[in-house]
Amino acid sequence: MTKPAPNRGRKTSVLPLLSVGVVLGAVVAVGLVALTGGAGYVIAGLPDPGLVTRYGVTVVRVLAEAASVVCVGALLLAAFLVPPQKSGTLAPEGYAAVRTAGIAAWAWFAASILSVAFTAADSAGKPFGDVLSPDTLLSLVGAIEQPKAWLWTALVALLLALGCRLVLSWGWTAVLFFLSVAGLVPVAVTGHSASGGSHDLATNSLLYHLVAAALWVGGLLAVLALGWRRGKHLSLAAQRFSKLALVCWVVMAVSGVVNALVRINLGDLFTTDYGLLVVAKIVALLLLGVFGQQQRSRGVANLVDGKGGGQLLRLAAVEVLIMFVTIGIASGLARTPPPADAVTQPGTVELLIGYDLQGPPTFWRLLTDWRFDLIYGTLAIVLAGLYLLGVRRLRKRGDAWPVGRTVSWLAGCLVILLATSSGIGRYAPAMFSVHMGNHMLLSMVAPVLLVLGGPVTLALRALPPAGREAPPGPREWLLAAVHSPVSRFLTNPIVALLLFVGSFYALYFSGLFDNALNYHWAHLAMNAHFLLVGYVFYWPVIGVDPAPRRLPPVGKLGMMFGAMPFHAFFGVILMNMQTVIGREFYTSLKLPWVGDLLTDQRLGGGIAWASGEVPVLLVLIALLVQWARQDEREAKRRDRREESTGGEELAAYNAMLKNLAEGKRAE
Repeated sequence: MTKPAPNRGRKTSVLPLLSVGVVLGAVVAVGLVALTGGAGYVIAGLPDPGLVTRYGVTVVRVLAEAASVVCVGALLLAAFLVPPQKSGTLAPEGYAAVRTAGIAAWAWFAASILSVAFTAADSAGKPFGDVLSPDTLLSLVGAIEQPKAWLWTALVALLLALGCRLVLSWGWTAVLFFLSVAGLVPVAVTGHSASGGSHDLATNSLLYHLVAAALWVGGLLAVLALGWRRGKHLSLAAQRFSKLALVCWVVMAVSGVVNALVRINLGDLFTTDYGLLVVAKIVALLLLGVFGQQQRSRGVANLVDGKGGGQLLRLAAVEVLIMFVTIGIASGLARTPPPADAVTQPGTVELLIGYDLQGPPTFWRLLTDWRFDLIYGTLAIVLAGLYLLGVRRLRKRGDAWPVGRTVSWLAGCLVILLATSSGIGRYAPAMFSVHMGNHMLLSMVAPVLLVLGGPVTLALRALPPAGREAPPGPREWLLAAVHSPVSRFLTNPIVALLLFVGSFYALYFSGLFDNALNYHWAHLAMNAHFLLVGYVFYWPVIGVDPAPRRLPPVGKLGMMFGAMPFHAFFGVILMNMQTVIGREFYTSLKLPWVGDLLTDQRLGGGIAWASGEVPVLLVLIALLVQWARQDEREAKRRDRREESTGGEELAAYNAMLKNLAEGKRAE
């Protein structure tokens, strides 16, 4: 396949601006760390590792974060801001962006590898040279979470660098974009926010904050580079990015406030180093919001009117520099410990799961003792809101949408909200029985209700088509995702059945669950897995939306009844086990109302065994209703065909029978 030639519009590049921004961010970060001195090591009880480690760890972090946002932004531009060619291959603008992302990924990989060594030295309180021996470095990486997180980040960056050299199609570019966003997660879930009290809120808010910042900074850099190259799709890219930038700014502002309040009291904002850095970051975010508003109101409007992009590029250049200063402030903030007296010292339970529990999980507490989950609680509310907006759009133009589907979707969103934010979600990390109830709700109840809501069908009817000559938009992206090879693979009956049933055994009987109990990010990953594998399993069985693989009625029943014995057997195994899963973690909690861990585990096994009946009943009812409606529609189509042909087919059929009868009589 011939590679498209990159756009060579203007010789000037954004490399000087990018270099200035990175240097400026590094200088700001190092200066802030210098102001706080070695306070972090005193609080942690570690010796000062020396100047090289103290400032080197900050510099390589700024380099890694700068490279990551460039990589994310370039892939965002190639995947969603500029259109591909009609054949599905990347256009020259997209190809150039992917190559830029590849260069940034190599820089991200190199800075992450350096961060492994620098973070190990910093965490151990040793000079940088003392940890460079393979044995010492490997032992520190195995014992400390932060260097391990940087190692995972380096692996993701390496995959991105290799992938950017190979892809030419739009679909794989979108895959690389989502992989680049995932590369931001490991370091985010192992820093200050992942330890101490309320670390669940702090980690969740930080994830929102980092992803929004990467999309905003990286997307702006990519649009700026496109403008300097005089790309022909600059107006489209600027309009799309402007809408995304507004959402990112709101998310960054809200998540930043939540994260700061978890770490510091309001009275310490202007009296401590950590508080002053928080204030500086808030000011920088406000300035970014002002420049973003100017960009949307003036720069993008001029592009739409055909007046050129000079003003847009000037505003974007200033915004980029402020963004890199913000990155420097954030890096300095990550190296500055919160005030020792800012929050109360957490107890054992709060230290392990992020919050205290007020008593045994009574029925009333499971319903009313809420702690809002920033990830899945927000997801449930956003999904419900988007669905209602789609229904409203259909109703405004006079189209009908079944009320039952709306009720089913909203009920599924409510189940997600209850499973993660009510008392069920609050007690799930601390008790195996409640965790199993949470698991069953997310994997076997919520997916059944969600697939019956038909969200893809609703989206395809509510979203306007792009048009034959127009660049593809959200509707076309959704269609491409539904018919992608990944969707076809996941909805294969064998694959879906193995993922749905096999994950039960792999998670709980392999020791994976025991290790996951210690980490908040692992709980987030488990919940995502439960929802996704449940949705993938039930989608081809009872889903209203067209699935990549259409199953006959016998195949649908076969998938459902094939999963039942394995699920029931899983619950029976749990009820008869003599060893406790996750004993070390549950013992360390020392919950007074959990007298016998094995009894609690057997209760969880009973919940798993009994809850399998609920989705089976829902699925059978849904299948019967769908088949009855299918027969009714087929009968109506046959009646309409007979009316349109005047009964010719029926008359011909009767004549054929008459001829056959006469022939037999003649014989």
